[in-house]
Amino acid sequence: MKKLFVNISLLAATILLVTGCGSAKLKNGEEKVVSFDNGKVTADTLYKSLKDKYGISVLIDLMDRELLEKDYKTTAEETTQIENQIAQMKQSYQDNEEGFLTAIKQYFGVSSEEELKDMLSLDYKRNAAVKDYVAKHIEDAEIEEYYNSKTIGKITARHILIKPETKEDMSEDEKKKAEEKAKNEAIDIIKQLNEGKKFENLAKKYSDDAGTKSDGGKLEEFDNESDMDENFLDAAAKLEVGKYTEEPVKSQYGYHIILKEKEKDKPKLKKVKDDIKKTLAEEKLQNSATLQYEALNGYREEKGLKFSDSNLKKEYKKYMDRLINNTQNSGN
Repeated sequence: MKKLFVNISLLAATILLVTGCGSAKLKNGEEKVVSFDNGKVTADTLYKSLKDKYGISVLIDLMDRELLEKDYKTTAEETTQIENQIAQMKQSYQDNEEGFLTAIKQYFGVSSEEELKDMLSLDYKRNAAVKDYVAKHIEDAEIEEYYNSKTIGKITARHILIKPETKEDMSEDEKKKAEEKAKNEAIDIIKQLNEGKKFENLAKKYSDDAGTKSDGGKLEEFDNESDMDENFLDAAAKLEVGKYTEEPVKSQYGYHIILKEKEKDKPKLKKVKDDIKKTLAEEKLQNSATLQYEALNGYREEKGLKFSDSNLKKEYKKYMDRLINNTQNSGN
């Protein structure tokens, strides 16, 4: 998700202006922040300048914190993910703390690890809010269509995997020949199955899947919610129980022969409805680069977003429209 980064020092300055902490009052009630022999700068003047130049980005961070920290309490999962992100960043700089701090200031606009954690926490909570908002607004018709066309019962299956022997330094022609060789080996194994040879024995002899080879290619139960290659899953779902694929199935790993041993009845829609909504939400977010911003807009509006300052309202709309248009134009 694209990040709406926080300018921490500016944020602190804005809060200071709002509270008026430690400033002198003028006769007209304004607060003085700087004075000269023949002049002064008031808090109102500074605030207006900051608002015009930086107000929207700071305001968005402020209001998202106000909303998100109530709806999305910090969890152990969030803390762990942020710590892992920072640890990965630090790996590039080894023990060079100064280099790390310089980098996060340059790329993220923050001056300390604590500020970076704060920024990542806001980003994490925004992601959660976006996913929940999109899932919440998925129509029942979409859910039913997914359930009818894609939801399946738990499948028990075996497979034989033949991996192409390709290397990074191979030419495209060499890689193509390796692919053809692997596919032909899979076709030959299917011929042996047609001749009556046992699937388990052929898996033990030929399969390149080290995790299942010794057990005759037996896989753990899976369904459409499992982390399974889409082509593999589609082929397994279409198979009749007791049948094997008559053509090799191409996946990201190589060529498979699949034997379907059992399939349970698919669960009732009520039981899997929430999972389907999450899946569809993820698909929508992957297919639309602008949906994250549209969802954040919608989330804020559902929380009763109102602007007392008409100029800030206009600037907010312009800011969000610009984010959406820039994303569309960049093709992200």
